[in-house]
Amino acid sequence: QVQLVESGGGLVQPGGSLRLSCTVPAITFTFYVMGWYRQAPGKQREEVATITENSYTNYADSVKGRFTISAVNANNTVYLQMDELKPDDTAVYYCHLNWRAAGRTYWGQGTQVTVSS
Repeated sequence: QVQLVESGGGLVQPGGSLRLSCTVPAITFTFYVMGWYRQAPGKQREEVATITENSYTNYADSVKGRFTISAVNANNTVYLQMDELKPDDTAVYYCHLNWRAAGRTYWGQGTQVTVSS
């Protein structure tokens, strides 16, 4: 069973920053697409940012210029640096792994991010 271990959520004021992390088993950190998704109350889950093993990244328009996704191969971890946070960023954030080498996908347990004054 592949487990994705997330951390880093919390409460922050508008304009503040948070960094989310997602650690996966080393065996899966080879041929992959990893991403962060979020789901706000009453809304559908949406893609926030993705990164491939070749460091190709993609961002939702709503977070471009504010969020940065990165991967550190040495510790099998993907980060989401979130700056200039807005109340609209409030949601549960989920890590997602598309382990292309095995044809399998996995979700993290989710971490709450709340942006409020």
